[in-house]
Amino acid sequence: MDMRIIQLLAERRRSRAREHWTRKALEEYQARALRLVRAYAYANSPFYQQFHKGLYDAPLTELPVLTKGIVMDHFDDLVTDRAVRLRDIQAYMATGRADRHFLGRYRVHVTSGSSGHPGVFLVNRAESTTAMASGARLFEWMGIKITHTHRVKTASIASTLPFHLSAQRGSTFRRLVTPRIQLAASEKVSTIVERLNAWQPELLTCYASVLRILADEQLAGRLRIAPRAVLGGGEVLTKETRRRAVQAWGDVVFNTYVATEGVAGVECNEHRGMHLLEDRTIVEVVDQDNRPVPPGTYGDKLLITPLFKCTQPLIRYEISDSVCLSPDPCPCGRPFRLVEDIQGRVEEVLLFAGEAGGSVMVHPLVFDNIMDMLPVNGWQIVHEVDGVRVLLSGVRGPLDDAVVASDVAQALAKQGVIVPSVKVQRVTRIPQSEGGKTPLVRSNL
Repeated sequence: MDMRIIQLLAERRRSRAREHWTRKALEEYQARALRLVRAYAYANSPFYQQFHKGLYDAPLTELPVLTKGIVMDHFDDLVTDRAVRLRDIQAYMATGRADRHFLGRYRVHVTSGSSGHPGVFLVNRAESTTAMASGARLFEWMGIKITHTHRVKTASIASTLPFHLSAQRGSTFRRLVTPRIQLAASEKVSTIVERLNAWQPELLTCYASVLRILADEQLAGRLRIAPRAVLGGGEVLTKETRRRAVQAWGDVVFNTYVATEGVAGVECNEHRGMHLLEDRTIVEVVDQDNRPVPPGTYGDKLLITPLFKCTQPLIRYEISDSVCLSPDPCPCGRPFRLVEDIQGRVEEVLLFAGEAGGSVMVHPLVFDNIMDMLPVNGWQIVHEVDGVRVLLSGVRGPLDDAVVASDVAQALAKQGVIVPSVKVQRVTRIPQSEGGKTPLVRSNL
């Protein structure tokens, strides 16, 4: 058996055991792992020696917040391997050979830059195995058992950019565990449907925007697959998209939350929310001033501290996702907290001039409540200098664009903003980012 598979199975056994811990045992484990991560960073990272100077023994909540900009500005001093240099990574990436490890020992991942600031992150082989094992156990939560002898046909529709996490993780799973096809989210819908019909996947994973389109294709009879589990992620999975997917394939739809930097969450078969993998990463849900918010309340961002990453330690790293934790534990008994809802990135919150002066923040949820029920397979709200543009694709029935524009304008008025011009535009396809994602709300200001 491949040594990598042996290591993967061993790590999965260890992670399985932690699913049966009490919450207290999990928190004690987090504390021990955090001490090791911090000690390693202080011994090997010139950046952290200065960034946390005088705070080596301080509680986690008293440490400064680390942003993507800080990581990239201090990359060479932050990593714990003195042989690693950002300029060398960039030269390696220019070759496009993501199948080869950087310096023979590191995987390099690049964020999609949906927040406007792409980041470079690297993991060694052991760290990559830990992340892979966590992903493998998630399938078990959905009722799918994957082993080296029990292989599951999988289809993934996401980014195929060589250094994007989804592309690299997919190719590794294909080599080690599952027969898999990897399709680009930017591919023509007809081509995706044709490939899926031919492949007949047991497990389907894709961006939420793609999931909505594929559900419509299945309901129309053009797509004819019967997956045992369908995973939507990478973008906000709205209630209407989930409803359509369940209508298409039954109660096998699971929401997932994964960030390249090291945080992950997924539903179990109770469908009560997404379990945060807190044996991998400490997650703080905080407000704009980095103060913790209680369960049942949306935070402005997350601060994450991966416990398995020592090559590039990320201690209290800021991710601008607005997350609401559930106040209730999951009936499944796992000790991990549940993400009840994700409103989207802070960058997706739009700012408008307020009727009472100043600025008013409008969350994506304001638009979701209107747009999600339209007979379309894709939509996007774009904030422009001269107003708001509403993009619609795949309109399936009678729809009055003027009514849509009026509904959006009224929703903005209820938020107390000076209502700008609202125009509806029908397009063949909603524009995607370079990584193949389709944000529901974006600003061009």
